[in-house]
Amino acid sequence: MASYVLRDTTVLLKRSLRHVLRSPDTIITTAITPIAMLLLFVYVFGGAIDVGGGQYVDYLLPGILLITVASGVAYTAFRLFTDVSSGIFDRFQSMPIARSALLWGHVLTSVAANLISLALVVLVAVVMGFRSSAGVLSWLAVFGILLLFTLALTWLAVIPGLTAKSLDGVSAFSYPLIFLPFISSAFVPTSGMPGPVRWFAEHQPVTAIVNTLRSLYAEQPVGDDGWIAIAWCVGLLLAAHVLAMSTYRRKTS
Repeated sequence: MASYVLRDTTVLLKRSLRHVLRSPDTIITTAITPIAMLLLFVYVFGGAIDVGGGQYVDYLLPGILLITVASGVAYTAFRLFTDVSSGIFDRFQSMPIARSALLWGHVLTSVAANLISLALVVLVAVVMGFRSSAGVLSWLAVFGILLLFTLALTWLAVIPGLTAKSLDGVSAFSYPLIFLPFISSAFVPTSGMPGPVRWFAEHQPVTAIVNTLRSLYAEQPVGDDGWIAIAWCVGLLLAAHVLAMSTYRRKTS
């Protein structure tokens, strides 16, 4: 059974990847907005923002990476919505294909495309002066957290991809995800925020994830933020997966 699911998932993954390779502009578009924000905040606003020493590009990069992922998963919802609305989804359902393979093909494609976009953003940050003294283990930890975060948001994107009634509806879900890093420690320290805003910023998932990534590549102690970040990523991933599969079963029943 496992080999059957793996085989079908591999076939559908190759199909989705071919679509991405034929339209690489989706990856470029995903990276353009975060790169533009990186350039804007570093070269226009960075000189006026006090982050307690160090280069602002080093401070800013984790938040930009999360925005990159949030932008990328919007295309996952769009590709799934296209399959559902075009009828190809129903056609696959009539074939002897493992049901879970249909979703995993899109999810794994999203992970691959997002990793490429993240690499492009990091490359631009390096050109802008980003430097890290982190070792291999720290960078593996950074990769692991970003992978968990990407999987969590991708499974979340599956839900509007299956249920949206229009293209505008399927695209709108990503806006709050892109906006969330702005009310966190991603761009400025939370210490200067008004009371209620500061409380929200310090207790939402982005702040813990951003602080953890920043500490890891700076070879600084992670502290409690590391466990909180992992808990948020795993919790969101499990909740999104359960909701997505429940929605999928209702859609195909």
